[in-house]
Amino acid sequence: MGRPDFWDRREEAQATVAEVRTLRGVVEPFTRLAGLVEDFQVLAELATEDETLLAEADTSWATLVSELDRIELVSFLSFRMARNNAILTVNSGAGGTESCDWAAMLFRMYTHWCDRQGFSYEVLAIQAGEEAGYKTASIMVTGEFAYGYLRGERGVHRLVRISPFDANKRRQTSFAAVDVVPEIDDDIEVEINEADLRIDTYRASGAGGQHVNRTDSAVRITHEPTGIVVTCQNERSQHKNRATAFKILKARLYELEQSKRDAERAADYGEKGDNAWGNQIRSYVLQPYQMVKDLRTDSETSNVNAVLDGDIDQFIEAYLKHK
Repeated sequence: MGRPDFWDRREEAQATVAEVRTLRGVVEPFTRLAGLVEDFQVLAELATEDETLLAEADTSWATLVSELDRIELVSFLSFRMARNNAILTVNSGAGGTESCDWAAMLFRMYTHWCDRQGFSYEVLAIQAGEEAGYKTASIMVTGEFAYGYLRGERGVHRLVRISPFDANKRRQTSFAAVDVVPEIDDDIEVEINEADLRIDTYRASGAGGQHVNRTDSAVRITHEPTGIVVTCQNERSQHKNRATAFKILKARLYELEQSKRDAERAADYGEKGDNAWGNQIRSYVLQPYQMVKDLRTDSETSNVNAVLDGDIDQFIEAYLKHK
């Protein structure tokens, strides 16, 4: 970066700057932790001779443990593309209107989690349910380790509650599937045969605002050999929506190819299973008791409202440690 001609090739220079930023994100927290360890050791020795320093030593210890936990968690994010942005899609499953409403609740949970983490997100596509909620909704989550944190959310999520759509107030079980793929870097080539694609345009729909257009700007691309379908409607320009949809398709095809080549990735991708009973990764029970439990890690909490409001770090961390 110190070379006089460093910025002559702007794209290469920006890639280098990004790489340096990534490396600093690893080195600087470790260096800071090493300094905290040294400081605590000195403070602990002094506290054995001067009890007035015990309170300060306790505070230093708490800071040290918190920093150590954070670095330990980041150390689990060393798999392929963990640092990349993530494309997260929620699809309603078995259960009709109930499942569409549940998909909307999950969508809200993840957007609130993004806000908590300081990640930005962009709505790519939303297909509203016939009566309530969403049939499907996709967002691009932007931030370092977005894919690393969210990868474990891929799978079927099960909700048990008293139905707000049932006049008899019966308990209902609903399902929604979450899919997460990394945003693929431009330097990774994925071959896509145009003849394998069916491209449809339609009028964007939604609850209003930027997602409702008067022109057929929304784009749906179907990759017929694999059956993968991607949509994008966040832009008023059909050209921009098409480009974004291709980017999502590229990411999903890349992920699918990696799953074939990598046994561990294949197991991860296969965790989602059918969007119905018996394949869920996490259960959210609102009645007759309140409990959210991850069936892979046995991590659980009775604070259902906090979870549905985006407080899912407990489950994300448990999954990373489990893997």
